[in-house]
Amino acid sequence: MKRVLVVDDEENIRLVLRTLLRRNGYEVEAAANAEEALARVDAFAPDVILTDVRMPGRSGIDLVSDLRQRKTPATLLVMSAYGNVELALDAIKAGAYDYIPKPFKPDEVILALRKAEERENLRRENRALKDEIQREHQFEAILARSDAMREIFRTIAKIADFKTTVLITGQSGVGKELVARALHRRSSRKSEPFVAINCGAIPEALLESELFGHKKGAFTDASSDKRGLFEEASGGTIFLDEIGEMPLPLQVKLLRVLQEETLRRLGDTRDIKVNTRIVAATNRDLQAEVKASRFREDLFYRLNVLHLHIPPLRERREDIGLLIDHFLQKNNARLGTNLKGVDSEARRLLSEYAWPGNVRELENTIERAMVLCEGEMITAQDLPQRIRDAQDPVQTQLSSGDLSIKKASRVVEEVLIRKALQRTKGNRTRAAEILEISHRALLYKIKNYNINDL
Repeated sequence: MKRVLVVDDEENIRLVLRTLLRRNGYEVEAAANAEEALARVDAFAPDVILTDVRMPGRSGIDLVSDLRQRKTPATLLVMSAYGNVELALDAIKAGAYDYIPKPFKPDEVILALRKAEERENLRRENRALKDEIQREHQFEAILARSDAMREIFRTIAKIADFKTTVLITGQSGVGKELVARALHRRSSRKSEPFVAINCGAIPEALLESELFGHKKGAFTDASSDKRGLFEEASGGTIFLDEIGEMPLPLQVKLLRVLQEETLRRLGDTRDIKVNTRIVAATNRDLQAEVKASRFREDLFYRLNVLHLHIPPLRERREDIGLLIDHFLQKNNARLGTNLKGVDSEARRLLSEYAWPGNVRELENTIERAMVLCEGEMITAQDLPQRIRDAQDPVQTQLSSGDLSIKKASRVVEEVLIRKALQRTKGNRTRAAEILEISHRALLYKIKNYNINDL
């Protein structure tokens, strides 16, 4: 840090600090009040702003608040007389980094600046490390470190350039559209349109016209010809979300598009050639829908050429911490907040919760907590009651409607291993004895459950 802006209403103090700091290699400017300081910030771009707490007009606390609202990147230090320590603490709450008592010694000022410089260096290194971690675990717009998701990434890279139809399955909120977009962006079609449509969100009477288009006069409100989404996506990719909701009559027309790569607009008599890759997604069991005669078997097999299944978030808990940090960074920029992170207890609760709404629920939960948070860190009190009350992982799984004994056994096993390691303060040999399993088996299970945060 080389630029310091000194803000003090006493001319002698400004002169002393200007002389001291220049002697120690800093570039210095001075302001007599908060208004003057705000006017100089943009032009001077200081690395540190050193301000008195008590000044005529707007105080140093007001200046700190103003600078934080403007997202000024400078580190803020405040000066206060011994009798004004409470005001200095208020300034720190408003966003100042530290305070220097008056009257000050020259060494105290220089030490405070050196500490601020070290802090800023650490913040830069931390940001760089987080960016590196994110790059390492990011595939297009998807963040994950779990083996299951990394396998999906490898599959996407293999199949992206083939026109073959892909069926993506998974619960609501797991990120099926993100996977579809990753397929498109990794393909040679990436410069062409990606068109997404939710088949369950459009009334049946309108869905055919939306997908395949219509001719003028095809129905009462058809005042002109209209291209359908398949034509709009020509050369690119069309994403048919919630394909299981598509009515049976339209399934026949979709099958024809898949087989012949042609379509016919509603009310038209001629076929139109289309070159569109189809990616479909559903949270339903399409095989069960076929057996119940709600979905055409021939269409199912035409769609299910390449199948990608995205596991629910509770089955890839090692992704939760990565996603928490990502949503914090994303919402800090979007909401104008400056939260530092999530404390250990809140992070534990978030990691142990079953997430029936998957990644979408986690993102909404983090945003809610950031809005309600009154400090610099999200705490357990900022989380919804349902997450704070979800202490029993098996009960949480049951409440999500999942009755799998295999999955429940994994949940119980992971909980017991974590508790044993906590009790033994990470001593794995002792933990294995408590769990009544071999040390080798414990090491395997620790790796399998990705238990590396104790």
